[in-house]
Amino acid sequence: MENTAAYVPVETDFRLKNNAGADLIDENFAAQSFWKDVFIRYFRKISAVIGLILIVLISVFAVIGPGMNEYTYSGQDLSQKNFAPRIIALEKFGIFDGSETMRTTTGSKEINYYTEKGLTDLEYWFGSDNFGRDIWTRTWSGARVSLIIAVAAAIIDMVIGMSYGLISGYFGGHVDMIMQRILEIANGIPRLVIVTLLLLVLQPGMLTIIFALMLTEWVGMSRIARAEMLKLKEQEFVLASRTLGAGNFFIIFREVLPNIIGPIITQVMFSIPTAIFTEAFLSFVGLGIPVPQCSLGSLISEGFNSFTTHPYQIIPPIVVMALLMLSFNLVADGLREALDPKMKEM
Repeated sequence: MENTAAYVPVETDFRLKNNAGADLIDENFAAQSFWKDVFIRYFRKISAVIGLILIVLISVFAVIGPGMNEYTYSGQDLSQKNFAPRIIALEKFGIFDGSETMRTTTGSKEINYYTEKGLTDLEYWFGSDNFGRDIWTRTWSGARVSLIIAVAAAIIDMVIGMSYGLISGYFGGHVDMIMQRILEIANGIPRLVIVTLLLLVLQPGMLTIIFALMLTEWVGMSRIARAEMLKLKEQEFVLASRTLGAGNFFIIFREVLPNIIGPIITQVMFSIPTAIFTEAFLSFVGLGIPVPQCSLGSLISEGFNSFTTHPYQIIPPIVVMALLMLSFNLVADGLREALDPKMKEM
């Protein structure tokens, strides 16, 4: 008969758990919120910070720039047309002294309209155009118009495209099939054709351009929202909400939407420079903002006509528009990396 006496454990049967690593857990990092983590990761990216600073600076100048001197964006003085840039405080350094080199068929010569006409106290920081209008004031007024159009169009497109894509992806089936066929038809028509026809039929202006961009720029946002919905609608939290009796639109806009806000924000930031370029192109070809109002595109168009004789007139709006588009792309790229958890360790 086997010995069934209870086994008495001894000290050598046990081993202490090595929990030294548990003391190294960063409780502060583990406890911080998602948006705080996004904020920290965004500001670690130098290019994104530079883009944000440039956007803020240009926006500030778009607000206060037109009021920094006595000129208006539409005020004309033909006796002071085609004056080169002049900043009195910088004349002693040999720059921005109001002189320019004119190239003619017989050669080139340097002229200074300020001294020729005895206007020693007058200064145009960016120069004046063919009608004697201040380019500084018109540049920042045009930047203001372009920013308003681009941001308004992007926000409206976000609302339309996001709602369309979320509803299409959530209901699926025949609803999704019909909505996607409508989207393909809308996307099959060239956007430039739609915008051009609208601007030819309607009265040109800021609201018309916003309306035209609203009809054409929502397709990309819709596709992103639909893809995210298809990925999330079978998740456990959605099934739990449906089990508890939540309505369809409550689930769409209160449960799913907060979980896809990252890609939505990123797409909005990428769509703003596209809207700026589209508006500038329309204004450049004469289908944009009507005179005497101005935008960056119309200023570039006006400066292009005088590019060979007075190249300084086209430089300010081109630089401002290029910086705006570059800055929004840098910010969007930074937000994409900061909002994507998969890129956290990259």
